[in-house]
Amino acid sequence: MESCVIDINADVGEGIGNESELMPLISSCNIACGGHAGDVNTMHEVVQLAKKHKVKIGAHPSFPDRENFGRKRMDISCAALITSLKHQIKDLLSILHKENATLHHIKPHGALYNLAAENEKFANVIIEVIKSMDRPVQLYVPYKSVIATLAKENKIEITYEAFADRNYNNDLSLVSREENNAIITDENQMLQHVLYMVKNKMVKTVSGKEIPILAETICVHGDGPNVIKMVKTLNKKLEVNGVRIC
Repeated sequence: MESCVIDINADVGEGIGNESELMPLISSCNIACGGHAGDVNTMHEVVQLAKKHKVKIGAHPSFPDRENFGRKRMDISCAALITSLKHQIKDLLSILHKENATLHHIKPHGALYNLAAENEKFANVIIEVIKSMDRPVQLYVPYKSVIATLAKENKIEITYEAFADRNYNNDLSLVSREENNAIITDENQMLQHVLYMVKNKMVKTVSGKEIPILAETICVHGDGPNVIKMVKTLNKKLEVNGVRIC
């Protein structure tokens, strides 16, 4: 059987408190750095866990909107948003320096992630932040997104991300969380969803269409229902289906 390789990532440090269970099951993590959740203490704890389990460390900055968990568009100027994102990432970098650890990637959170996928203004904000950094980092982005195109134009290394626990529309946007079918909660359905994307390079949308997609890293939301059980299923079943987690 031909073997595929996939990275499994999870959003962590968001106040759920399940990182000690998640870390042995994933290969990269996205650490909330104060915008929508998290603080110096949680970042420090999660970084130490990631180091212990040899998990690649990413920053998970967002709109500075803890009240809405960064999941709503915020009325903020580009300049103010750039300043906030730089501050969030700097706080995590400070902890990484103390722990002698390296920042592997950046993945925007929530509404900012979704907006950057389709809106050039917000995509350029993130590009500007990454270009200002002292050393290159990867950027986790959706396939065929505005931010993916701009990142490549600016010679920023990208990793295409898809979601294990979310359903897709025909334009490769995620089904809104306000819809009943937005989130995949059944572990067997999730497994088939992931296998189809990774091995066939296609995703079955909620309308029943099959749309091309590339996935180099698969996200499982750390605050999702039954997340530990679902990631354990991925760990157990992907390898027997010819997909290695790395």
